[in-house]
Amino acid sequence: MIKKLNGDACHDYLTGITRGRFAFDENADYPAWKEQTGRKLRELLGLDAIARNICPLNIEIEENEDFGSYRRIRLTYESERRNIVPAYLLIPKQGKVRYPLAIVLQGHSTGFHNSVGIKKYEQDYEYQPDGCFGLQAVENGFAALCIEQRGMGEVRSPRYPGPGGVHQCSFTAMTAINLGRTVIGERVWDVSRGIDMIGQLGFPEIDSDRIMITGSSGGGTASFYAACCDERIKYAAPGCAFCSYRSSIMSILHCVCNNIPHAYEWFEMEDLSCLIAPRKLTVLAGKLDDIFPIDGVEKSFETVKKIYNAGKSAGNCRLVLMPEGHHWCPDVAWETINRDTAELGW
Repeated sequence: MIKKLNGDACHDYLTGITRGRFAFDENADYPAWKEQTGRKLRELLGLDAIARNICPLNIEIEENEDFGSYRRIRLTYESERRNIVPAYLLIPKQGKVRYPLAIVLQGHSTGFHNSVGIKKYEQDYEYQPDGCFGLQAVENGFAALCIEQRGMGEVRSPRYPGPGGVHQCSFTAMTAINLGRTVIGERVWDVSRGIDMIGQLGFPEIDSDRIMITGSSGGGTASFYAACCDERIKYAAPGCAFCSYRSSIMSILHCVCNNIPHAYEWFEMEDLSCLIAPRKLTVLAGKLDDIFPIDGVEKSFETVKKIYNAGKSAGNCRLVLMPEGHHWCPDVAWETINRDTAELGW
């Protein structure tokens, strides 16, 4: 009789018996474990390899328009040699002397123009207004830096016909891996260089000591890892992205860009929250999300709470459920962000 075979059986078995070498252990030396975990994450993301290609920012302001309640500046900066990052900077005109900065990241949409309410493609009419992260930030009293993510929108590979959607960045992600880096690492790097760019331009309206980051789906993923790697980000609110690898990207087909080679040998996603602690972390999760399942999110967050407790910052992590599926819910998200930043005195 011909056997019925399961092509995932070997991988499922190995996933089940593997425990990361840097998995959280309540009995371990917390500071030493945190330091080792951070060093390993940087290695796996390829950040040290990316840093070897650093260059001057070469900032260019392309547009500077007044929209009444805010100013919108379109600019570019060179985050590393031959990589030009387009961004929008929105500065409110609400009478404050200085505004905290919200870095906002689109996921697999048609691009960062959605954050500022520009419609370029048919699908933008469905994506907006819920996906207008930059405009929402301004409405809630933040300046907003809206960055185009590697492999997406205006910086997607010319080999991809576009204009957007899941898997649009797969070629970019696989090429990065072959070069000893990752597209997540590249996106994290672009965020950090964006913060450098804001500092170099020195906008008096922006308080660079009050920086938060948020985004949804692929934007939430980059938000989480950017906060892990850059301590200038004081508060992170990743949306529709946080879940154990085992329950999400290793169980359900996701875009290649979610993967960090060898990561599962060392840690689970929740273990990395130690790199954000003691800074504030709020996980925004869709109750009905079918690619970041809520059971996996909640189980992972139990470990986050233990990590924050071990780091003596138990009150600084929070899980907030949004009522829909894999979808950013602006009312819930910004009510949460405003509450959290108020606790920080922003």
